[in-house]
Amino acid sequence: MKKIWIFIALSGALAVIMGAMSAHMLKDVLEVKDIARIQTAATYQMYHTLIIAMLAVYYQYKPLKVIQQSAWIFVLGIILFSGSLYLYTFSKIHALVFITPIGGILLIFGWLSLVRLSNK
Repeated sequence: MKKIWIFIALSGALAVIMGAMSAHMLKDVLEVKDIARIQTAATYQMYHTLIIAMLAVYYQYKPLKVIQQSAWIFVLGIILFSGSLYLYTFSKIHALVFITPIGGILLIFGWLSLVRLSNK
């Protein structure tokens, strides 16, 4: 879980940085739709970083493989969803828009994977 904690720290910091940049530094540089895209990515990133942190704490009390699996699904979801939105906004590489829904699906799967905890 050490790698998960490192991800939590970096992901939380990046979400705050991107949210702040979109509200302040980038508001005069980017179009409104680009700012909204960054804010969406940062918001989803923060929510899901927090659930990963909760899972990491829960894992300390109940070290189940299902908790680790759920956390890693959220990690991949954040990377693909938020990461593709950030990259697309700054690079305008259109192919990145096809990665975003995969990340979103992984975020949904992350939440649904928590149902497995009800059996433990």
